[in-house]
Amino acid sequence: MYALIPLVFSGLLCVSLIFLLWQKTNTNPDFVGTLTSITSIFISISGFLAAIIMVYLASSALGLKNNRITVIDSLSKITQKMHNFREIINLLLQSKMWLPGLKEYIDEEFSGLNFFEVKEFYKGKSKLAIEFLQESHHYGDTENLYLELKSLLMTKPKERKIPKNINYPNIYDKEIIEKWLEHKCGSGLLYYFGYKYGVYKETLDIESVYERHQDKIMALANSIDPETFEDSSFNEVFLSKLGDYMANDIIPKLYQLQDNADTRMPRILLYLYSIFLFLVVSGVLLPLCFLLFNLPILLLIISYATVVSIIFFLATTFYQFLTKEINS
Repeated sequence: MYALIPLVFSGLLCVSLIFLLWQKTNTNPDFVGTLTSITSIFISISGFLAAIIMVYLASSALGLKNNRITVIDSLSKITQKMHNFREIINLLLQSKMWLPGLKEYIDEEFSGLNFFEVKEFYKGKSKLAIEFLQESHHYGDTENLYLELKSLLMTKPKERKIPKNINYPNIYDKEIIEKWLEHKCGSGLLYYFGYKYGVYKETLDIESVYERHQDKIMALANSIDPETFEDSSFNEVFLSKLGDYMANDIIPKLYQLQDNADTRMPRILLYLYSIFLFLVVSGVLLPLCFLLFNLPILLLIISYATVVSIIFFLATTFYQFLTKEINS
């Protein structure tokens, strides 16, 4: 709406100028010579304005390209950290730290259920999720942690089973990242091994994780962040720290960087390109065609009126458009 009123006035100005200049040429034959004589000046002014806009567009495009390269490089590093985290999760899921029968209970009896449906049971989209919540569980509430860790090995929000060969994509699907972020996936490690470990230490036997897998998990954690996990040992404190780090650092950054990588060209550049295009066509090409091919004077009048209207539109909307872009 902030551009609609100036656009209307610019259109009215263009029509009025065409009418007035045409009337002037009909009543004063010498006025045609005046319009023709200032054509070169008019082309120079239009070309100068178009050149300024073109330089700005080119420099902005290069800036966007460099910024995109930086974002993609950062995104690649964060994605690799997410790969390593998911590899840790896979080792934990395959370990013997879970109570006997838990895996079969989730993977077979509730094979068609995923963590997101349980968290969103109130939407009523999954009867299986409601049935799961109404069940009398016998695994000390560790079923929820198992489901949460499973969700981190999925690459689509509607997946039900973990594939035998875990997929580590170059770019994660935005929908699954949004789900991880929305439900703070990873924070279950902080809850079960941090805040409530005293309650769950009998149902989560981390000592049952094979020693070689413990070493691999610590190596992967150090590759994720050497400073954070440098002096850590494989215990409940490490697992809670890992979950907190992933839920509150890596996954939000992954979402933000991927969102930035997908950002389209800013609207202000499209706006300026439209101005540039109209200036070149109306202020440079049309007058040149008039001079070269001895076209009717009406074409020159339309050219003058259009460029004056464009300059008026630019003067009345640029500040508002720039302010809106900065605040968006």
